[in-house]
Order: sequence, then structure tokens, then C-alpha cells
Amino acid sequence: MNSSSVNVGAADAASAAISAQTDRFVHERLPPPEQWPTLDYSLLPELHIPAQVNLVDTLFNRALQNGHADRPMLRSDRMTLSYAEALARVNRIAQVLTEDFHLVPGNRVLLRGGNSIGMALAWLGVVQAGLVAVASMPLLRAKELCEIIEKAQPTVALCDASLLDELQLARAQTTVLQAIIPFNQMNEPGSMAVLSAQKDGNFIPCPVAADDIAMMAFTSGTTGKPKAAVHTHRDVLAACEAWPRHVLQASPDDIVMGSPPLAFTFGLGGMLIFPMWAGASVYYPSIGYTPEAMVQLINQVGATICYTAPTFYRQMAAFARQHGVPRLRRCVSAGESLPDATRQLWKDATGIEIIDGIGATEMFHIFISSTPGDVRRGAIGKVVPGYRAKVVDESGNEVPRGAIGRLAVIGPTGCRYLDDDRQRNYVKNGWNYPGDAFTQDADGYFFYQARDDDMIITAGYNVAGPEVEDALLKHPAVAECGVVGAPDADRGMVVKAYVVLKPGHAGGDAMARQLQDHVKAMLAPFKYPRQIEFLPQLPRTETGKLQRFRLRQP
Repeated sequence: MNSSSVNVGAADAASAAISAQTDRFVHERLPPPEQWPTLDYSLLPELHIPAQVNLVDTLFNRALQNGHADRPMLRSDRMTLSYAEALARVNRIAQVLTEDFHLVPGNRVLLRGGNSIGMALAWLGVVQAGLVAVASMPLLRAKELCEIIEKAQPTVALCDASLLDELQLARAQTTVLQAIIPFNQMNEPGSMAVLSAQKDGNFIPCPVAADDIAMMAFTSGTTGKPKAAVHTHRDVLAACEAWPRHVLQASPDDIVMGSPPLAFTFGLGGMLIFPMWAGASVYYPSIGYTPEAMVQLINQVGATICYTAPTFYRQMAAFARQHGVPRLRRCVSAGESLPDATRQLWKDATGIEIIDGIGATEMFHIFISSTPGDVRRGAIGKVVPGYRAKVVDESGNEVPRGAIGRLAVIGPTGCRYLDDDRQRNYVKNGWNYPGDAFTQDADGYFFYQARDDDMIITAGYNVAGPEVEDALLKHPAVAECGVVGAPDADRGMVVKAYVVLKPGHAGGDAMARQLQDHVKAMLAPFKYPRQIEFLPQLPRTETGKLQRFRLRQP
């Protein structure tokens, strides 16, 4: 039985049966209602989502009803699964979790794996069963995994067989996690492949409420201490109706590739949920990417949509110019600010205008962006249909156009942290404050300045670190850079740049002066970096975000 043919009466009976045994752990640890964001569904008619809806069931039903059952959904160099084949596997995974491990709706399941068909199926199987998916980054160590386990309280984990060691160490240090089920492993007793092969796939998708919890996303840690953001089935479906529909505009013929991990909301949306919504397919490589390998694989696979971080686009540009990318039509950048220098470098190499976007783990995905035909140099874009955004002062009052202030956002998604006092900092009077400084012009375009704590106040002047970084990146010797404020007795703070040079260039006083003169020629003189330190590499998160807080540490 596939999910599109489930008897309505059976679903109603199942709904009644689960109501008495639902685990309310997450619901009971949400912020008090007065700290919730305003969730606005009024801006688009398609945001009116039924009160009872299972995210994964809806995605598969949409594909099947649109005639995509036999079209490719998940691809790798080893296999390709159609939508119908993927659904059968997802249902078997859901059966294993509910029948063999007796999990009930609302139970949390830890997921650990890189981007693979196995990881995608595991995530979908968890949510299809009405459970809460708690994905973790592949590079996390046992200590970090213990922190997630203690916060989320999962009793079962699905883990890529190649990543078992650290999770087993974590399990030994906690009494919460009771079982680990390996995936991407064939013919091993206790593996998901063996357990699911014993199931018939006759699974009725859990008839959850739209406001039941589908996932818990841990922030990627650019500020040091991760938080757990909670999202409902309604949140993720509403996100599908906003940026993907109105900006990305993918089609069933698209093949998606990219580097952001499925454990990161940018990757989960771009590399799984949004392609399913469009009836498209996703390619997951068996090995990690290098810039040249990604360009070659884009051409080998025939990828039409690419997601990656600005640094990778910059590194890929030379190879794209060399090899060409004839089928690629959409390139999406998010996760950190996109310097205009990188945007123009990629456009010169490929002819493709990068779709920039700002989103947040707390908001699930992108809420400011623009289509390739509506780009303005230096701007991220306009507010995505379905959302409202403004630039405000410390009191929440909108500032004049062109003035720097804090970004505030309202829409169909919003921040709800699991049991975290920092909720008060993110949501104020119903508005979400992602922690970014912006300006907005008279035409409604938003211009990113910096993270709130990355604004550098030097001798009374405000300097945005990313603006200085963009200037430095235009110098032919600079491969990467990060700009922060450094304490100074006379000025309070000075602009300091950490620079990674391209091969063939050496650091030192002469290079530092050359870079300082370069910035002075492009920006107001007070913005140039008075201190420059050369590094072999910059500190980044697993998702590629620059960790400026680490640059600010002595």
C-alpha cells in the first residue's frame, strides 16, 4: 500500500489511536506562548495548510499525483531510486522504527550521516512515522554528540556505518540512547538494510497534526554554543511555498547537486525537501567535493541546480571557465554573506547570476532573496513572498531607508528554541531577529552589513566587516579573508583582517601595506584594516561559515 491510496477511515482510526500515546517531550519544552514569534499565513493563499498533515506523506503524494512515480528522485553513482521506489523504502524504515523499536509519535530519533541516499531515506522515514528527526553534522565528536543527546533525549539513532565510532563513544557516556541502527551497510545483522528488508512496506503515514514537531535543527555554531530550533510539519511545508516557488522555480526536469549537509537546514531544504516539492531529483556523490571535482561532476551528472557556499563558488570559478557548465541554470548561495567580487567572478566565468539568500536555522530557510533577473549589485535581494521584513533600531522602530539597523522578520516560519533562555533574544514583540545588521534602499532591496556583533566601531565610525572583506577579495593575491574588530586603546577598536593568500604570494609587511593601500583606494580611508595577519586557513564550520568569533579570540 502506498501513501496515496490509504483509506481515509483507516487514517482517522490511526489518528485516534496515536492521540493517547504521543510523546509530548518537545511540546512541553517549547517557549511560553508570549515568547513565540508571530506566524503569519495571510500573505499568500498557498500558505493555508490543512490542520492535519504529514510533511513526508504530502511530498510523496504531490509527486505521485503529478505523475512522477517513475521519475528519478534520488541519484548516486551506485543507484537511482524513483519516487515510487524511494517511498517503498521510506515506509519500510518507518515500519522498523515503529514495529521493531516501538517508537511512538513525538519520540526523537538521532540521525548521523553525510549526504547520501541512505541519509535522505532515513530522515524521510523518521518523519513519515510521526517521529522527530534530530540530524547531526557528520564531523561532530563524542562530546558534541553527547550534548545533542542530552538536549534532545533520543532513544534510537540511525547512523551511517562509516561514522559509528564517535556515536558509540557518545552512547557509552549517556543512559539515554538505547539503540544505534547502521545504514549504508548491506547484509549486516541489525543494519537498516537487513531490518527493512523484512518489512512489506504497508505503512500508513502517521496522521500527525500540522503543528506537531517534524524536526529539531541544531544551529551550526558560528557563535560558539549551539541551540536547538524546532520546526513543525506546517513550517516546512510553508517554507516550500515561499522561496522555492517564487524565487528558485525548480522543475521536474532539474537535477540538483551541492555541498551543504542534510543536517544543516540550508542543505535539508535545498538538497532534499525542495527538490521533492518540485518533483526534481538530487545527486549525492560517494566522495567529498573539491572545487574542480564539483565542476566535473556537475557536467558528468548534467546538474542544473547547484547549492554551495560563496567560498566554494570562488574556488570553482576557474574550473568552470576551463570546463564550462552548459546544463547548469541555477546557482544558490547562502550560509554566509556573498561578496560581490565572488558573484561577479562566477558570473564572468559561467554567465550565471548567483541567487543569493539569507535564511536562518531558526526560520528553516531563505526569507530574503531575488530571482536572477531581479538582482541588484551588492544587495542580497528583496523580502521573499510570504514574509515581511524591516530594518529597525534598538527599540524596534523602523529606521529611514539607507540607515543601518537590525533586521526583523515575520512570516509563516519562526524561531522556537527547545528549552533555551536565548529565545528572548531572538523573538521580540512577535518579530524574529536573526542577528544581522542591514540597510534597505528605496526600492526595497536589502543590503547585508554584518552580524550584529560584527559591526566594528572605530573612532566613532561604523565599519561593516563584510564590506572590507569584499574589497580585499578584489585584490589578485587574496584567496580568503575575514575581518573583525580588535581592541585598541586610542580608537576603542580597529579593523583587523585575517588573510589567506593565493599560492605564489608571500605575507609580510610589504604585502600588508599593499593590501591596505588597495582597500584605501576602494573604500573610505577609515575602513582600511590597520592590522593584517596572514593565516594558512580560516576557521570555518562544517557548513563553510566563517567563525568570526574565533578570529576575535586572543
